[in-house]
Amino acid sequence: MTTARSAEVGKRGTSRTCNAGHPAGKIRLIDIADETGFSLATVSKVVNGRADVAEETRTIVNAALEKHGYVKRGNVDDRQQLIEVVFQDFDTLWALEVLRGVLDEAKQHNLSVVTTESGDRQHPDSSWVDALLKRRPIGAILIFSDLTTIEKEKLESQHIPYVIFDPSGDPTESKYSVQADNWTGGVIATRHLLALGHTKIAIINGPDEMMCSRARFDGYCAALKEHGIVPPDHYITEGDYTTPGGYAQAVELLALPDRPTAIFAGSDLQAMGVYEAARQLGLRIPEDVSVVGFDDVQTSAYLGPALTTVRQPLQEMAACATRLVLDASEHNLEQKHIILPTNLVVRNSTQAVANQEN
Repeated sequence: MTTARSAEVGKRGTSRTCNAGHPAGKIRLIDIADETGFSLATVSKVVNGRADVAEETRTIVNAALEKHGYVKRGNVDDRQQLIEVVFQDFDTLWALEVLRGVLDEAKQHNLSVVTTESGDRQHPDSSWVDALLKRRPIGAILIFSDLTTIEKEKLESQHIPYVIFDPSGDPTESKYSVQADNWTGGVIATRHLLALGHTKIAIINGPDEMMCSRARFDGYCAALKEHGIVPPDHYITEGDYTTPGGYAQAVELLALPDRPTAIFAGSDLQAMGVYEAARQLGLRIPEDVSVVGFDDVQTSAYLGPALTTVRQPLQEMAACATRLVLDASEHNLEQKHIILPTNLVVRNSTQAVANQEN
């Protein structure tokens, strides 16, 4: 990569100062090319987010663009009046709750909403970003984390702000993010069960690589530690935030010789899987096993029995993410990471424990 850059410098000759002869705000791509030593074609590729550019080249050119505050002509005025929401998948009640929040807020600003579904649990296929750039939305809400360097640079080179919603990784790696207080949610769910006299409390957590899962698990452990309880390893299971995943883990937990008297499911969808496992095993909720979920999706109140759960304000979070996109598109905000509170919604899936041997 270094050799290729040196060759281009040789072709162009000595670099000139980018500002030479041009008033502030009138920086041209030819000036960036002169300063960096790359060809005008190469600089143009970086500005337009083309993939056929070496990473070292892209980094150098972007640094020069940022240094001089270069803004691509028309990259603000020609934006479409829409917000794009990029989902990893769109087949869950959780996703519908998020979309409802975005739609309600966007409507108040006379904006349209486009949804994209692509990729896997952690990250969409990279083709989504090129399609998004062609649509030129005001901004994007990304329901995943860990953008690649190229994806970040493509969005930033076109000055399209994006918000990471419920980030699976470190939210500080993006400029804007919105999430719920997952640690507190784990604490209050477990404390509720402890207050009912349960000490045999199992957990069906989400994927361990996701930050929200780790936070909920840490909250669960912290609450148990307050009572001097260390759960056995076989009480700690990992699901995938889906109903089949919750079902599979619950079948194993409920078949244990020292069956737990309560299960904290890391999502309402996993809690629904616990309900089905209990039904098939002839166990009653909450008489034989208490269940607490997480999210408070709309249907959780209509399960039989109605599900006790930690409310994650999904629609409010989505509305907040939408407002953050709009603010960022208009005012170039500083970094902003928003954490909204969680609270316990007590319904009928939990009750005081029957006599148990500790």
